[in-house]
Amino acid sequence: MKFGITQSFTCSYLPDEQEQLLVYAESSDFQAWRYSQLIQAGFRRSGEQIYRPHCPNCNACQSVRIPVDDFRPSRSQKRILNANSAFSVRLVDEPNALYYSLYERYISERHADGSMYPPSKTQFDSFVRCEWMTTHFLEAYDGDKLIAVAVTDIVDANESQGALSALYTFFDPDYASASLGTWMILMQIQQAKTLGHRFVYLGYYVQGCQKMSYKHKFLPFEQFSDNEWRLFTKKPT
Repeated sequence: MKFGITQSFTCSYLPDEQEQLLVYAESSDFQAWRYSQLIQAGFRRSGEQIYRPHCPNCNACQSVRIPVDDFRPSRSQKRILNANSAFSVRLVDEPNALYYSLYERYISERHADGSMYPPSKTQFDSFVRCEWMTTHFLEAYDGDKLIAVAVTDIVDANESQGALSALYTFFDPDYASASLGTWMILMQIQQAKTLGHRFVYLGYYVQGCQKMSYKHKFLPFEQFSDNEWRLFTKKPT
């Protein structure tokens, strides 16, 4: 397999650090199959790109995945499940015309200080669309109203390692008190169980970045470090 390394740029999670990415550089009819292999080695997808952090002076970014059959919701997660029990979800593989307006509100009201602001349709399309992979969308509804979308990959690595990969979630800011970010991960775990998959990948936990601390709240979890997956049954100290 061929890989390339990007130039250094300011890290979006740890602004005092410089970031580089190791990027899968081949293009073939087997791209989705390669992705299913590489995700098991700590890689991730954004749009057409398969990448992994490859920073010379920092290893704070580590891939996290949830073994869904072993997962047990915490007391606070159970409260969220109970409080949101009237909401419904459905998994689809075609984007809804309503997605962008919801995404635009979410970024503008919740992440105006982040790297994805200001939102644009081109930016949105670039990370949800992929020529070689069918992107799935877990939609959440309050009655007939779309309130959240989790952009999700179904990665069928093989019968024992099949997984969902949580790429990005955006939601109606009016529902912030419903903890929809956490709830949508719980719904993705539920979907993985329904589909018979073993894992839900949550992307990168970034040590020292408070925004990523929620990924250690889903127990047990596995974290990719020193080229192996390590199981944690409680949050690391």
